[in-house]
Formats: sequence, C-alpha cells, structure tokens
Amino acid sequence: MDETKPDSAVVRDALGVGVAVGLSGFAFGVTSAGSGLTLLQTCALSLLVFTGASQFALVGALAAGGNPFTAAAGAFFLGVRNAFYGLRLSQLLALPRAVRPFAAQWVIDETTAVTLAQPTRRAARIGFTVTGLTLYVLWNLTTLAGAVGAEAIGDTDAWGLDAASPAVFLALLAPMLTTATERITAGVAVLLALGFLPVLPAGAPVLMAALAAPLVLFLKGRTDAAKGRESTTKGRTKSVPADGNSGKGAGR
Repeated sequence: MDETKPDSAVVRDALGVGVAVGLSGFAFGVTSAGSGLTLLQTCALSLLVFTGASQFALVGALAAGGNPFTAAAGAFFLGVRNAFYGLRLSQLLALPRAVRPFAAQWVIDETTAVTLAQPTRRAARIGFTVTGLTLYVLWNLTTLAGAVGAEAIGDTDAWGLDAASPAVFLALLAPMLTTATERITAGVAVLLALGFLPVLPAGAPVLMAALAAPLVLFLKGRTDAAKGRESTTKGRTKSVPADGNSGKGAGR
C-alpha cells in the first residue's frame, strides 16, 4: 500500500466518485415525483435521509401502491447498514466529538469505500470529506432538477423513466459484489424478491429478500464444516498403513 499518496490524488478519486454517483440523484427526483411525492417531500428525502438505496426503495414501493409503513420499513432496513459503516469509520477517522453528528449524515456506501481505500488517517479524512461534500451537494441539486423535470414532462412511465431507479441501483450494487458468496447472496435475494412479488404487498418482497444473507451464510457454514470433516478423515486415513498395522512390531 502506498503510504505517501498525495492529497491531490485522494481529492481526484473522491471527486470522481462524488460526481459520478451524485448525478444519479436526477433519477431519484424523477422517480419520486412520478410516485406521487411533492417537490418538497422529494427534496426533503434527499436532504434528510441521503442514502440512495433507501430512497429508491421507499419511492419505488409507494409508486407500486404499497403501504407507506411497509415502504418505510424496507427503506429503514436498507439504511441500517450505514450504522455498521459508522462503527468502522469512527475508529478510522477519529473525528472530534462535536463534528461526529454532522459527519454521520455522510456515512454511506460511497464515502465508506473511498475512506477505507486510503493508506493514512489524513488521506482517509480528506477522502471522506471531499466525497461526502461533493455527493451531498450534487445529489440534492440533481434531485431538485429531476423532480422539477418530471413535473414538466408529465407521465414518467410513458418515457420509461420508471426503470431509472432500479437501473441506477443495480449499477451501484454490481461493482460491490466481488466474491462468489456475495454474488450468490445477491442472486438468491433477487429470486426471493421475485418469488414473493405476486403474493405480498408492494415493499414487502424486499424485506423477504433480506433472508438471502442468513440463508447463504448458513449453507456456506455447513459446506465448510463438511469439507473440514472430510479433510480430517482423509488425513487420518493416510496416517494408517494399508495393512492396518501401525508399523510397530513389524520385525524391522
């Protein structure tokens, strides 16, 4: 790992992530307006919630006619992961206590990824700050633009913009699936969501999809345990001679 990474390189990387993801706030603004939320409600979600996946889940469930409480539950579940990010980042950044409540608003997937990639605490703080600031400003500006634009163009479904939110979400998620276990978990989650989609109210299938993680981890644990037992058995078998004697008293 490069322990002398210049500040300019950290800023460049952070700006790249912030700009690329921040522009997708336009899709959220369009989707939110298309689901029936007002301009004020749409902008308030981006200002106060500021976690893309949760926002898309909420407005997507509402657009499908889901119960507001079910939609909020699904959004809350997706947002819980940020609390775990915060536990790691609080140790890494070691920010002053007075700053932590404000920094918590920026603890999301993108800021976490940029921060954890840095070799030093100074670089981590720069990466977190630049990514968070860039993304927060752009996300809210493009949310406003998307919501205003949606009101101008009318029916977003007629333009195919109802597909914008799942497309953006998948684009953000795909690069994060780096291991076979993560890919399998994502695949099982998709199957669960699609399987329960016809029988559960809107917003509930995403909650059922959460069962994919414990299910895959349970099966993986059983598989690993079975492989361990098999390796132990083979090791014991190899240690015993084919004639069944231990070698003692063989007359040698």
